[in-house]
Parts: sequence; structure tokens; C-alpha cells
Amino acid sequence: MRPKYKALLFNFMAFAIIFLVIRFTLGYFWQANRLLMALASAIAASILSPKFAAIKTISGEKLMMKWIFSKKVHQL
Repeated sequence: MRPKYKALLFNFMAFAIIFLVIRFTLGYFWQANRLLMALASAIAASILSPKFAAIKTISGEKLMMKWIFSKKVHQL
């Protein structure tokens, strides 16, 4: 699988997992409009989820990850 497609898949999986955790947590503690909770969960998940990207280098494409909780860019 090409690194570009892996980055897309990892971005989706990370967003989906964090979105579901936040959505169910908000639903457990806060009984409000479901659309509002989904919107708040989507915004929080987009901020908190790690970002994956395929970077072209001299030796080929590499998969990189940047996250809000770490200052370094990690190579996968």
C-alpha cells in the first residue's frame, strides 16, 4: 500500500476513534441536542487527532505523523 493511502487511512481511523470516544462521553454526561454533541465532538476530534502525511524525499515516500501532544514530527 502506498504511503499516501496509508496516511489517508490513518487520518480517518484516528479521527473516527477520537470522535466516537468524545461523542459517547458527551452523551453520557450531557443530555443535549444530538447534532450539537456531534458537532462539538467533530471539532474536538479534528483538533486532538494526530495528522499523518506522505512526504516525498530523495529515498522515496515516507509516512510522517505530527500530533498536538508532541513537538517532534515522527516517521512511521
